[in-house]
Amino acid sequence: MYRAITRNIEVSVEPFYLEERSDPAESRYVWGYRVTIANQSDEFVQLLSRYWHITDGLGRVEEVRGAGVVGEQPELSPGDSYQYMSGCPLTTPSGIMVGRYTMRNERDELFDVEIPAFSLDLPDTVRTVN
Repeated sequence: MYRAITRNIEVSVEPFYLEERSDPAESRYVWGYRVTIANQSDEFVQLLSRYWHITDGLGRVEEVRGAGVVGEQPELSPGDSYQYMSGCPLTTPSGIMVGRYTMRNERDELFDVEIPAFSLDLPDTVRTVN
């Protein structure tokens, strides 16, 4: 589990390899990840947008920006948490993801919350085809 806390907003990420959706012979490796966002602050916040910086095992970078997460812009009161799952395909057997969420508080201030860097690595039991 990977964690980061920004302005008392905790973001935890748990990546996992999706062997059944991957095809190493075709250079297709797919990971899922579960994100939990916990509002440990004393103010209401809403997640407005996301930014991902994805680097594959060869150093190639893809950037992804968009509104909300999985089609939602969750609102979190103090003490609330929100969890979602998503995925990331790569053409290499490893990579790294890092990013940020843009949030808005009840005073209409925008601020970024760090998504911790996390690695996408094959489990020891999976063999790749070279």
